[in-house]
Amino acid sequence: MEPAETLLQFPCAFPVKVVGLRTDGFAQQMVDLVLALVPDFRPETVEMRASKAATYLSLTLTVTVASQAQLDAVYRALSGHPAVKFVL
Repeated sequence: MEPAETLLQFPCAFPVKVVGLRTDGFAQQMVDLVLALVPDFRPETVEMRASKAATYLSLTLTVTVASQAQLDAVYRALSGHPAVKFVL
């Protein structure tokens, strides 16, 4: 089976948006998941925005990935977390 073609050229910086319930520790849990897969991720670059009702928290984590497989692993790890509503 041939690998799927991608328009991305690796390594590349890729912004990943994660939305989840605004709970204590949510942002740190997302950072920890990314750090496990992308050790050179810089947590200080995370952008956060609360929803108008402050129920949800949106995080943009820009990760520098070396391959499509690494990017896919980041998406799987984040989307598999029970506090995450969706990942873009």
